[in-house]
Amino acid sequence: MTVLLKGGRVIDYASKLDKKMDILIENDKILKLDEDIQSSADKVINCEGLSIIPGMIDMHCHLREPGFEYKETIETGAKSAVKGGFTTICPMPNTNPTPDSAFILQQIIEKGKKVNLCNILPYSSVSYGEKGEELVDFEEQRKAGAVAFSDDGIPVKNARLMREAIIKADQIGSFVASHCEEVSVAAGAINAGEVADKLGVKGVLPEAEEIMAAREIVIAETNNVHAHICHISTNTTVNMVRDAKKRGVKITCETCPHYYSFTVDEVLKSGANAKMNPPLREEKDRRAIINALKDGTIDAIITDHAPHSEEEKQRELSKAPNGIIGFETALAATITNLVDKGELTYFDVVRLTSYNPAKILGIDRGEIKEGAIADLTIFDPNVEYEYKKEDIVSKSKNTPFIGKKLKGRVAYTIVNGNVVYESK
Repeated sequence: MTVLLKGGRVIDYASKLDKKMDILIENDKILKLDEDIQSSADKVINCEGLSIIPGMIDMHCHLREPGFEYKETIETGAKSAVKGGFTTICPMPNTNPTPDSAFILQQIIEKGKKVNLCNILPYSSVSYGEKGEELVDFEEQRKAGAVAFSDDGIPVKNARLMREAIIKADQIGSFVASHCEEVSVAAGAINAGEVADKLGVKGVLPEAEEIMAAREIVIAETNNVHAHICHISTNTTVNMVRDAKKRGVKITCETCPHYYSFTVDEVLKSGANAKMNPPLREEKDRRAIINALKDGTIDAIITDHAPHSEEEKQRELSKAPNGIIGFETALAATITNLVDKGELTYFDVVRLTSYNPAKILGIDRGEIKEGAIADLTIFDPNVEYEYKKEDIVSKSKNTPFIGKKLKGRVAYTIVNGNVVYESK
């Protein structure tokens, strides 16, 4: 099978390529990259006016299967992901049962292969049942296909256990992704402050994230090992990570589009559809996240795609579950709120959504070059539209982006040389 992409703007961070080019794909590889390829192909795609970047990698999402298929399944999640331009996604282990054994982990991997839309690389939990009491067999889980380790959704409260986990993961060439939440100060519905007071709900203190992030930085620095901090959202966490990196600490981190697109004020408009953990913060935090994306303090943009049913999200704010969907809006939110406003370049977007995630995960992706795996995201950077509920492919519809004006839409998603999504 050959696919020829004609006349697209090819943007590759690794080679600093930003040029109108043709790409010839044969089977799962990029066979040729040139300004004008005159070759027959089984499928020719006119990419005039479109941009082509390395396939986007979401190194932190939730697919809910097994156990919560009424929210999302591996299949519906994968369909949503490829519509959003993601070619590789890494689901977190807060399912039922938890993928804390090779058997359960391999079931998820096999289901992903059967769906055959995007690369699905699941995390193993850090502890059995995500209970924070006993570590899983790290070597066995890694051999079974775990991309990395996390108890995301639940913090590992025991510092001794987390220290052991981070060191063990590092020793086998992997890492632990830490959900940073100090539970003693974390109780609440949304960020502590005026909006929480106005709505009469208990507020989540920013220290809930910051105290635990500081712990992981200490463990990484003291033991000279790699630790990864999930979905950072506060100015103070950004400052700690930036300072640690200047000292050479092996710390990486990620954030989500909602943390640079919204503040806690969005809860007044979208209610529980703007409720997540960590919560939306203040404007100073939003600005800090943007600056950290620009200067390299934050390594990756992830979605934290977290589907919930409408019935669950319609509960009162204090009782509604945390989380929003994010696959289908991540690229457009980034173009709309960062690129279009001069905050980031498209090189930055590729660095944050593909190149860096591939390097952190240790996978052979994230670049456009001859001989590379043909995972590509092709999008129209200029189309403007209103994001509508009826256009959502995910099984769940919980997002504050509904009704918002966005710019940029995925036209094609190519995974392992196959066109797995084409916009209508």
